[in-house]
Amino acid sequence: MTAEERVRAIVEQVRRDGFQAIEALAEQYGVTPQTIRRDVNLLCDRGLLRRRHGGVEWPAANENLAYPARQVLNIAAKRQIASLVAAEVPEFASLFFGIGTTPETCAQALAEHQGLRVMTNNLNVALAFSRNPSCEVIIAGGRLRAPDHDVIGGEASGFFDRFSVDIGIYGAGAVDESGTLLDFTHDEVSMRQSLAQNCRQRFLVLDHSKFGRRATVRGGHITDATAVFTDRPLPPAIAEQLAAAGTRVVVHNSTASH
Repeated sequence: MTAEERVRAIVEQVRRDGFQAIEALAEQYGVTPQTIRRDVNLLCDRGLLRRRHGGVEWPAANENLAYPARQVLNIAAKRQIASLVAAEVPEFASLFFGIGTTPETCAQALAEHQGLRVMTNNLNVALAFSRNPSCEVIIAGGRLRAPDHDVIGGEASGFFDRFSVDIGIYGAGAVDESGTLLDFTHDEVSMRQSLAQNCRQRFLVLDHSKFGRRATVRGGHITDATAVFTDRPLPPAIAEQLAAAGTRVVVHNSTASH
């Protein structure tokens, strides 16, 4: 196992199982405790994990990971999802983009499409399309959240209510077992719900890590989407709800979409 493979495995293990002791990780991966401490320091500096005496743990339920950390976390899955979305968005469409790294990755996959009209409160999305002179980009005004590079609350409230577009592309911080969408602040939920109410098709983009993840603010339901794009088959209970609601599910490398 390479060093990069090891740190990725540590992140996934902590996400799945919770607190991990330095000594136990060293024994598991066959390296010295000093090596694991270097790995842990790197992961904590990136905002992927949080130090705790004698080991490392996942950030608290009411904390989201730092944006730079989320940009690289599950990046292969996000690119798979983005390729699915890009295949379904026609040129010259009007689009909403919400906040988060998965919508940002979708924007990167769509950046060469011609004639798109984009409305967003996600500056990373706006920059992705700004390089294409055929695209028009309208951004929300207000207070910039750094380092997320998005605008929520305040002057941005009601931004999406001023438009009606073909497709809205948005994510969520987490999905609980009931299918309820969760996020980390009330403003994030409010902006997402406003986006979803003002588009003719709603594309919800979620990688597998969002199912069972913890977040604290409720708002919306997975069945509100027109289509759910993901990288792995969904938990059975969630899949059943979507089938009953008639929501289409598009899974990477799967012919079983409905």
